Amino acid sequence: MDDVETRELRYFVAVAEELHFGRAAARLGIAQPPLSRAIRRLEHRMGVALLVRSSRGNQLTTAGEVLLGEARAALDAISAAVRRSRRAGAAQRSLVLAMKPGGDGGLLPRILAAYESEPDALPVQFAFSLGERAAMLHSGRADVGLLHHPQNDLQGLAREALSVERRVVALAEGHRLAARDSVCLADLAGETMPRWPEAVDRGPGPVVRDVGELMQLVALGRVVALVDESALDRPYRGVTYRAVRDAPPATLVVAWPEGSRSRHVAAFVRAARTAAADHARA
Repeated sequence: MDDVETRELRYFVAVAEELHFGRAAARLGIAQPPLSRAIRRLEHRMGVALLVRSSRGNQLTTAGEVLLGEARAALDAISAAVRRSRRAGAAQRSLVLAMKPGGDGGLLPRILAAYESEPDALPVQFAFSLGERAAMLHSGRADVGLLHHPQNDLQGLAREALSVERRVVALAEGHRLAARDSVCLADLAGETMPRWPEAVDRGPGPVVRDVGELMQLVALGRVVALVDESALDRPYRGVTYRAVRDAPPATLVVAWPEGSRSRHVAAFVRAARTAAADHARA
């Protein structure tokens, strides 16, 4: 089993996701017979059946379901390792910071100033995203991120809390709740909420990927959205904000991949910690 190759895992994942050898072969850009033989060889070497084949189609066995989850994780880890290694060996190195626009709680200028004073500082590149910041860290597209808990799934990430913000609801100016001074979560029952691509709690509303799209939908009355209190500093035409008395607060965290040994990431985390402490004392 030490000889299982990345190529074989990619073949198996394609077959397991398609449950059809012809579609999987087309997806991989190879002919169907060698794909079928490769899966048979993998089953023989593992000593277990991965698929139940019948005239009605293919189904994963219990072993196949386990391998699908593990193979996806292994392939993702390999891809992330390659991305991080390439960036580490690049002639022009940088530290990629994943964050949503305005999602720094006012700390970013302090963080950057503190980081630039670190001996291991690199030029910072920004990867702005509303809902894929954790995925960027897992995949190696970003080195460190500013995320929010519990709104983001932080599984597999190391993190340190920086600040806590209250939550407010963004409403169209003509919304029925806009006349109130504040609301509670029960008042929002039945309202259409947006969905973030990587959010822990997902509803039936439209998926949004950037702040401009979100605020346009709010202004049109298509959705209402729970956002951080710092959104009040960024007014948007047609949108008003109301406090939500019983909404759980959002904790801003600096996050990075578990097991990271990058001294540049460590320097950024130290800078974030220092900036948060200075901000709290100010």
